[in-house]
Formats: sequence, C-alpha cells, structure tokens
Amino acid sequence: MAELEIRDLHVRHEDLEILKGVDLSIDKGEIHALMGPNGSGKSTLANTLLGHPGYEITQGAIIFAGQDITEAEPHERAKAGLFLAFQYPVAIPGVSIANFLRMAINAKRDEPIGVKEFRGQLETAVALLDVDRSFTSRPLNDGFSGGEKKRAEILQMAMLAPDIAILDETDSGLDIDALRTVAEGVAKLHKSQGLGALIITHYQRIFHYVTPQFVHVMLDGRIVLEGGEELVERLEREGYDQIRQEHGAVV
Repeated sequence: MAELEIRDLHVRHEDLEILKGVDLSIDKGEIHALMGPNGSGKSTLANTLLGHPGYEITQGAIIFAGQDITEAEPHERAKAGLFLAFQYPVAIPGVSIANFLRMAINAKRDEPIGVKEFRGQLETAVALLDVDRSFTSRPLNDGFSGGEKKRAEILQMAMLAPDIAILDETDSGLDIDALRTVAEGVAKLHKSQGLGALIITHYQRIFHYVTPQFVHVMLDGRIVLEGGEELVERLEREGYDQIRQEHGAVV
C-alpha cells in the first residue's frame, strides 16, 4: 500500500462537482507532478487532501499511512505527516518564522521541543537550504516577496519533515532565481529526508530544476493521462489541446 492513496475521489464545491473520480497513489520518496490547465481541479485536490471545509467529498476515500483520513481534521492530517505549501501563503505579523516553526513542531509532539534541540534542528535546516539565519527572525511572510514566502515554506518543510508534501502551484509568480531556490529545496529534502511530493502546476519550468518520477495530467476533474518525465516534454511541445482532444475533456 502506498503512503498516500486517493481512491475514486469525487468532490463538490459550492454545488459544483469539480473532481469526478480521481485515483492517485504516492509513496514516501517519490516525486509526482500533477499538471493541467487552470480550472481542471488541481487546487481543489490539494485543498481536499488537507481537509479544507469548503470542499465536500461526495464519494471515494483518502488513505494516509494505512489510515482513512477522509473525515479527519486538517491538524490531524498535518500531525500524521501531510504538508500543504500554499499558492498564496498568508502573513502573520508579529510572529517570527522561528517562533512559528517552534509552535508547529510542538503541535506534532507530546512534549515541547527543548531550546537546544530546536536550535540545532534550525541550524541544520538553514544550512541545508542555504538560508541566512537572520531570515528566521523576520515576521512570517510579513512584507515578503513571492520568493521569500516560498523559501519560508521550504524551511517549514525541512523542520516539520513531512512524509508527503503537496505543493499547490508553488511556482506561481516566481522569478527564475526564486523558482530555482524552491525547486532545489524540494530536491534537497527529497534526497536528505526521503520527502515524497506532489508538485501541482500548469507550467513546465519548475521541472527544469527538479525531475518528477511520475507525471499525471488532469482535465475536467479527472486524471486522463499518466507517464514519466517524457510527458512533461510532450506538454511543453504540444500544450494541453491535443490531450484534450484525445480524451474528450471539456475544460
């Protein structure tokens, strides 16, 4: 059984059926790409996986680490080892990145992490990701550029060490340097921690820096095509129109 299994998932949002039977399996240590045009259901899947209350599962199941989490609360999913990197991370003025990270770690533990242990973990993470230590003293996402917000999320992943991370269009709006920083961060965590990831995007450019082992194409709320990195190359050549015609998708 894979670490994360999505079985025949149907999801409704505001009386509109968006996901229409999604099946997907992701194991720890695997890099998956979920690609598709705007409106195909990619972000709906991300929000549903982490338990957003605005999305109603009408059929199917989400299994994580052998447990059915279809009805689990968001914090229960996060504590179990799922992580969602948002397309638009929110700012928390007055709370430093370091303090936020410590609170997040404590939320996953029975006993609070000690100062020395936390400092050691933080030093290891900033060194691995080549982040300036002073960055962690800044209020979380307050006045951050797009690249700084994404760097903060990669740092969160390094500290929380999830089994599976869902990156929802984390490349959106990034310049080439920020994009490289994010992609290289994911690759480093994949190598050092065995991170499994689902990278959701409608662009191909992030895959110039991190190579997916599995690629899935979503159209009209369904995964219509699967393959390896050669599928990314096909999309770069042809776009989505040819696949849409082949599979009769309406979006």
